[in-house]
Amino acid sequence: MNHYQTTLQQSVVYSGIGLHLGKETSITFQPAPADTGIVFIRTDVKSKPRIKASLGNVRQVEEQSRRTTLGYDYYEVHTVEHVLSALYGLGIDNCIIELDSDEPPEPEDGSVRSYIQVLENGGIQEIEGKLRRIIKIEKPISIDAFGASLIAVPYDGLKISFTINYDNPVLGTQYLSLDLTPEVFKREIAPARTFCLYKDVKHLQEKNLIKGGTLKNAVVVGNDGILNDEPLRFPDEFVRHKILDLIGDLSLLGARIKGHIISAKSGHASNVKFVKKIAEMYRKTKDSIPLTDKKWDINDIMDLLPHRYPFLLVDRMLEVEPDKRVVGLKNVSINEPYFQGHFPGSPIMPGVLIVEAMGQVGGLMLFNSLKKPSDWLVMFTGLDKVRFRTPVRPGDQLIFELEMIQKRGPMCRMKGVAKVDGKIAVEAILMAMLVEKE
Repeated sequence: MNHYQTTLQQSVVYSGIGLHLGKETSITFQPAPADTGIVFIRTDVKSKPRIKASLGNVRQVEEQSRRTTLGYDYYEVHTVEHVLSALYGLGIDNCIIELDSDEPPEPEDGSVRSYIQVLENGGIQEIEGKLRRIIKIEKPISIDAFGASLIAVPYDGLKISFTINYDNPVLGTQYLSLDLTPEVFKREIAPARTFCLYKDVKHLQEKNLIKGGTLKNAVVVGNDGILNDEPLRFPDEFVRHKILDLIGDLSLLGARIKGHIISAKSGHASNVKFVKKIAEMYRKTKDSIPLTDKKWDINDIMDLLPHRYPFLLVDRMLEVEPDKRVVGLKNVSINEPYFQGHFPGSPIMPGVLIVEAMGQVGGLMLFNSLKKPSDWLVMFTGLDKVRFRTPVRPGDQLIFELEMIQKRGPMCRMKGVAKVDGKIAVEAILMAMLVEKE
């Protein structure tokens, strides 16, 4: 496994029709700096919302939804698993993906070979001096969910073993185990096509799915064989495609995984639940890392704060001096949900939410003294001397500066200001305490 992060050398484009929503769409893969991760940008929306491929942005899915959907604010990107699988399988860590619709184009043959060709045309390069984030499985992790089971055990590399078992004479039981490298992915996994049981086609159509599905971009399976003219590419093509989907869902960790993943009959919902458990176990092993050693991007913030959309109000931390001073940032977007009803003709960010955001930034200052921050919450006990001085509007960038005034045991008092363009918009004294989770 290479040690350094990677990205593309140049931008490349692929066009086609989305599998489930059936829209014509183009996708542009662009180089990205280190620590960007995989980020989708909806260019069909005026505000061009950015949706990072991360666990925090996964919309709730059912096991039979047959796709993984990401979302941020009101905007979503559907059926991302094939794009993510191709990037992860090739070892690409950082990429900006511009998309002019809400679903990537499905490769014309239902596999990811077209994506592989396009991405390799863009070239892959290492980012010198920027180490990859690696999640190493140190002890067994397992779940049983939605009739599936998944286990991760220690292994030197990434190995995936997958079993499917269908009540269909064509599908039946299939098993495959392989060590995953870019070359193995391209040869053994990338050509495997998406598939569907013929008896499920009508059900999916009733759910307004597979609008772009044809016998050219999906294998349709009946009781007597497949309905496609092209024969199977592998005797066990079906389990290979399930591995392809699993790789796409594993990429939501935002890290290269080192371990042996063993799956029996898993789908997207169970995959995502399993990946979340891996992330939680890994986060617990990071609890001892000092706050000053963190990158302080949104992933580090979400590791410590329990808030999620629409109440996660911090985008990035700029400075952290544990128990002394913190500086955080929030970009105020017109897509914030409260602007629909809070002075919609002249949108102004509610002052109470500015204070809440200030409190979230301040709360991040308190965790360094704890051995296991994930076991604790910051609860605010009072406010004093709150002053609202300047309205905050869409397009503003809020900078929060908080200083510790007093700290006694789990109790503290902080002085905070929220600034826009260097001018104070809100100021307050905040009282808070650390409370252990039940």
